[in-house]
Amino acid sequence: MYNLKIIAATTRPGRKSPEVAAWILEIAEKHGGFEVELLDLAAINLPMMDEPEHPRMQRYTQEHTKAWSRTINDADAFIIVTAEYNHGYPAPLKNALDYLYNEWTYKPVAFVSYGGVAAGTRAVQQLKPVVAAQKMVPVVESVNVPFFTKYITEDDRFVGDEGLEKSAHGMLAELAKWAEALKPMRNK
Repeated sequence: MYNLKIIAATTRPGRKSPEVAAWILEIAEKHGGFEVELLDLAAINLPMMDEPEHPRMQRYTQEHTKAWSRTINDADAFIIVTAEYNHGYPAPLKNALDYLYNEWTYKPVAFVSYGGVAAGTRAVQQLKPVVAAQKMVPVVESVNVPFFTKYITEDDRFVGDEGLEKSAHGMLAELAKWAEALKPMRNK
């Protein structure tokens, strides 16, 4: 069983990433191939990068960085749940990625994006070279949610339709394959 971290990337008041992340969390738990943990960047509340040395050195001075390092190091795979802000991804997500380097390497990452007509796909396209530079492997399969507010119920839950569920299952299957394929590289 692989350790999967789902990262809810938005932090502003009124955000919907927790609802979307809760939906994919439930599907991932039912998948059976993962131990799943939800990481909410708003709750984690990393300050803007405040480490004096490059993350590659892993000479962390701040307790919040050491805790973030342990959390990410324990993972075998990631799902990033992100909205699209002005054709890009949220700044707190970039900050969270940049805090570390070695802890991300040789791990697969999938994306659940949401937004209006573009479904957050431009944010994901900008994220792919960033995660690749950290030696993560972005899987092709993803979940892209257009006009996401139509999936938010009156009690503020995200409920995906059959197409989104099918996409989620395909994405999780690929994520498990890549977690297995990259395992020897992570164990070196």
